[in-house]
Amino acid sequence: MQDVPVSVRRPQRADARRNFDALLAAAREIFAESSTDASLEEIARRAGVGIGTLYRNFPTRRDLFEAVYVEEINQLSVVAETVADLPPWEALRAWLDRFVGYVVTKRAVMDALNRDSELFTSCRVAMYRAGEPLLERARAAGEVRPDASFDDVLRMISGLVSGAFVDEAQRDRVLAFALDGIRNRPR
Repeated sequence: MQDVPVSVRRPQRADARRNFDALLAAAREIFAESSTDASLEEIARRAGVGIGTLYRNFPTRRDLFEAVYVEEINQLSVVAETVADLPPWEALRAWLDRFVGYVVTKRAVMDALNRDSELFTSCRVAMYRAGEPLLERARAAGEVRPDASFDDVLRMISGLVSGAFVDEAQRDRVLAFALDGIRNRPR
């Protein structure tokens, strides 16, 4: 399969780019808080723009969902590049911490996305290209169990994050317990 570029078309003018980014940030927050049924007017209000600006950037609700999802994937790629020079376990852990935020957003917009689309498939490929080398580097350094695949780790974290927690501190503790399970420890 040929890769489809994973990107959203940002406006060229600086002020329009700021509005676009503010809309994405507001949508991400609101979708995570309430769901994809959230009011587009509320998204525009929280972004500090008018509803016309929202529709100019995202003519349909689906366009907004896809842009939010793609931006989450792009952030995973940016984090992978940013942490690449850290020690192997620290780099993997930092990327997985950002993956937690991705899971929260993905869960919110998942039903609105076409899982069979080229965009969705390309996003998955981009995510694996960003994170899998970090796991492999940690494994090569003896930090990760040899039987833990990247897919295993992502599914474990996705399942954990989908649960209800008292607060983020509890979620982070439970995540730390789970990640300790993939560490390669001498017996």
